[in-house]
Amino acid sequence: MNARAYTLAALAGLAAPFLVPSYYVTLLDYVGVYGLVAIGLAWLTGVAGVVSFGQAALAGIAAYATAWLTTSTGLGAWAGLAFALPVTLAVALVLGLVTLRLKGHLLSLSTLAWGLAIAYAFGNIDALGSFTGLAGVPPIRLGPLSLGDNSRLYYLILTLVAAAIGLLNNLFDSRTGRALRALRGGTQLVESVGVDPFGARLTAFLIAAGLAALSGWLYAHLARFVSPTPFDARMGVEYLMMAMVGGASPLGGLLGAAFVTGLKDAIQDLLPRFLPGGGAPFEIVVFSALFILFLQRARDGLAPWLASLLPRPATPPSSAPPLPRRALPAAGSPLLALDHVSKRFAGLVAVNELSFEVRSGEIVALIGPNGAGKSTTFGLLTGALPLSAGAVQFQGRKISGLPAFRIARLGVARTFQHVRLRPRMSVIDNVLIGAHARLKTGVLAGALRLDRAEAASARSSALAALARVGLAERSEDLAGELPLGAQRLVEVARALIADPLLIALDEPAAGLRRPEKLALAETLRGLRAEGLALLVVEHDMAFVMSLADRLVVMDFGAKIADGPPAAARAEPRVREAYLGGAP
Repeated sequence: MNARAYTLAALAGLAAPFLVPSYYVTLLDYVGVYGLVAIGLAWLTGVAGVVSFGQAALAGIAAYATAWLTTSTGLGAWAGLAFALPVTLAVALVLGLVTLRLKGHLLSLSTLAWGLAIAYAFGNIDALGSFTGLAGVPPIRLGPLSLGDNSRLYYLILTLVAAAIGLLNNLFDSRTGRALRALRGGTQLVESVGVDPFGARLTAFLIAAGLAALSGWLYAHLARFVSPTPFDARMGVEYLMMAMVGGASPLGGLLGAAFVTGLKDAIQDLLPRFLPGGGAPFEIVVFSALFILFLQRARDGLAPWLASLLPRPATPPSSAPPLPRRALPAAGSPLLALDHVSKRFAGLVAVNELSFEVRSGEIVALIGPNGAGKSTTFGLLTGALPLSAGAVQFQGRKISGLPAFRIARLGVARTFQHVRLRPRMSVIDNVLIGAHARLKTGVLAGALRLDRAEAASARSSALAALARVGLAERSEDLAGELPLGAQRLVEVARALIADPLLIALDEPAAGLRRPEKLALAETLRGLRAEGLALLVVEHDMAFVMSLADRLVVMDFGAKIADGPPAAARAEPRVREAYLGGAP
């Protein structure tokens, strides 16, 4: 959303206590408190793709920590925050290290499990008041001023919520934010550009945990009482509903919290008017029905819908210098070497004792009939698959056994046989993902916008990469709106911005028209002239024959030829296996 919309929202927030009765000010306090959890969950689930049912339990840890400290020692609320925040983050770190390596529904179920366990512990520890809870929690004070009055506390909550939204908005468009947004569609893409997917998930989890801790601290000193009920699994589901209603953006978490909290309040107020006997048993039924109806009508949430109604701000061209380039080795230097590499899947030998090398400033085409083992070989040399035998070396260093993201950081970029872009991200953001390993900005610098110079240089490099593949004019389009051929060119641009020594291209010409193929071939020759090495898998023989310096031909997982295109084509085994025996 643009700056004008945020300004209007801020002015409305500042004026609210003067415009509504005190009851609604209290309701807004709870919207802000719940909103902090939902903002973190929108970041964790909507952006990073990690579905968590346990955020209520994390808020509960902070609430109980500050309540216990302040009621048992007499210390103030700010001491409670200084205690509650690191305790919650420490617990979240342990939980993240244990559970975030799980995937899909197993990860979600694990968050439900530890959320239930933590809530159960709250009710069974005598020092925490068991199920009776802890009363007498002191109000927050700012010097001599007590914030026990909900109208006063409202402005502190508003300030913290606005800060959370602002910092996460900054982070959303940073190096860290792009990595997390790319992570939502799976790990193979982000690993190929040098992102550690587990580290990225853990970062998102700790950010969400920090916001949950802040929410729990505020809750304890707003309610002045804590018990297990506000932090049980039911509330964990409600927080997830808030994040889903709001949509995958920092502002979406607050909008979702306002919608869900307001809807629950309205149902509780209106339902008894239609059910004279009392509407309490039907509240959850009506709420669930309205929630399902909402999801059917606005699946992406409120924030994306509101953003679609506002004009999209134009992005000015960048005049910053491009990112610095790494020194390329001398042309002809050994770069990549596969030494008797084998890969077995149970009884199937997909790659059998394969050896070849690629040198700097050389285009090598890896060809063969379907099922020859070419894609498996790509997976072995890029770290996507483990070897069964043999070794892969890059610049004399053994890289077999390294995770894919570490191989990418050494200077190996790749494209994919089946295009891997993030369709709801812009073309330029998809390209900027490829610069991850070249950028140094961390989470804090990104949130505080201390990365402006580096971000401007990265944008210049991204526009230059798009210009090389003829897509500079479509940099702000959504990647999913491009035709397949153009999407493949975006992948090539993403590989270029990584500043690699070797680019592995998996069927780069598939889906391209003849003029586009000719332009791509010219681009690849230009990269070769600069000293880059290229390894190409391609079924278009005319494209390969006019482009490659050398062909490595595979059949049934084994190498049957290795040499210049004309010599490889003349090899009888190649004609038999790949060309059907044609001369």
